[in-house]
Amino acid sequence: MKTPVSIRRGTVAAVFIDLQEEHRKDTRYLVEGFADILANVQRLQDAARRNFVPLYHWAYIVDLAEARPFHPVDASGKSAFSDKDDPLTAICHEVAPQGDEAMLVKHEASAFGKNDFADKLKASGIEWLVIAGVWTEACIDATVKDAVARGFRVLLVKDACGSASAAMHQTGILNLANRLYGGAVTNTLDACRLMAGDTVSVWQVEGSVPLRFTFENAARLYAEL
Repeated sequence: MKTPVSIRRGTVAAVFIDLQEEHRKDTRYLVEGFADILANVQRLQDAARRNFVPLYHWAYIVDLAEARPFHPVDASGKSAFSDKDDPLTAICHEVAPQGDEAMLVKHEASAFGKNDFADKLKASGIEWLVIAGVWTEACIDATVKDAVARGFRVLLVKDACGSASAAMHQTGILNLANRLYGGAVTNTLDACRLMAGDTVSVWQVEGSVPLRFTFENAARLYAEL
C-alpha cells in the first residue's frame, strides 16, 4: 500500500549498481530501455548532488584469479561477462562519478560482499539507501536484500533499474517489493523529492508477500507500485 514517507537530511545515501558500458554495447548483455534508465539515473544523481546526498558508484568486475569453478567463460577462458580486462566494464560516461564521489568495485552480485561498506555507511549516520542500476533480478536483488538484512531502509527506484527484458525487470521489482521490509518502492520523480526533504506517498510492503503476481497481472501490479 502507499503511505506518506519522509527522510531526514543526512540519513540517506544514493547507491548506483553496475551502470556499465557492456549493458548498451555488448549484444549478450543489453538492458532493455537502458537509455531511459540512464536518463533517470542522471536525474537521481543531480538531485543527490543538489541536496548533499553522498553518491556511491559500483562496478562489477570479474577476476578469475579467484577460484570460481562454475563461472561462465568465453572461448578464450576469460569471464563471459564483466571481465577485468574488458573496457566495456567502464561506467557509462553520463552517470560516472564526479569530483570525490566514491568509485567502488565489487567481485560478486551484491555491493555488500566481502567489504566494510555497511560499516562505513552506518558510521556516517546513513539509514536510507536510494538504489538504482542493473540487472534487477540479479545484482539489484542481491544488493537490496543484503542492505535490508544489514538494517538499512531501501528506497528502490523502479524506473531507474532494468534488465534484459521488461518481464525480467518487472517481476524482479515485484519480488523485491514483497520483501522490502522497512523500505519503499517509488519512481525517479518521487525519489528526487524525498532526497530534497519532501514528504511523498510511496509503496511499502504490508504483511508478508502481499503481491501474488501472475503472468497475466504482473505488468499491472508493477505499474501500481
